[in-house]
Amino acid sequence: MRILLADDHAILRSGLKLLLAQAYPETEFGEAETCQQALERALSHPWDIVILDISMPGRGGLDVLKEIRAQLPMIPVLILSMFEEPQFAVRAFRAGASGYLTKASAGAELIRAIGRILAGGRYVSSVLAEQLAAVLGDAEGHQLHERLSNREFELLRLIGAGKTVKESAGELCLSVNTVSTYRTRILEKMNMRTNADLTRYAINNKLVE
Repeated sequence: MRILLADDHAILRSGLKLLLAQAYPETEFGEAETCQQALERALSHPWDIVILDISMPGRGGLDVLKEIRAQLPMIPVLILSMFEEPQFAVRAFRAGASGYLTKASAGAELIRAIGRILAGGRYVSSVLAEQLAAVLGDAEGHQLHERLSNREFELLRLIGAGKTVKESAGELCLSVNTVSTYRTRILEKMNMRTNADLTRYAINNKLVE
């Protein structure tokens, strides 16, 4: 078994390795702490599964997920995220994830998720599954942020967290001009005028920590 663990928290990676080593003895682990590292290491080794946090520093985690799936379509990716809101899982599955699990529910459920995914299935917790069904069943996409691309969605979250354009550019590994263009598009798509409007929306819709 070869598992790549991509998360920016070393303590969490260590805990996951201990947990997974008990279920899958003699497992070979790889680690990444940024999105760029995750992409590079995913492409450089034949992994059986990639466990990916979509909120790591650097490039947007959803963009990295899409690129991994585009270049390595046979390698399943399980998203392990702190976000329980269904809109994050919807975007992850649309980007090619094989499963979505919150960090709060990791443990025995993580082992079940990996087992199902390696058997060719998909995995989502029963609680989140009900919420997902409701969201996916709404063909109109009733929330404003559903209009955004994955990169615009990442920027919305950074603005909601109080990041400046320069800070957001650093987080996303983009130029300030590019981020400013994305910000303008977000405001237009969401019919808003200021960063304060975006911040209120992100907080009210639980898009930020």
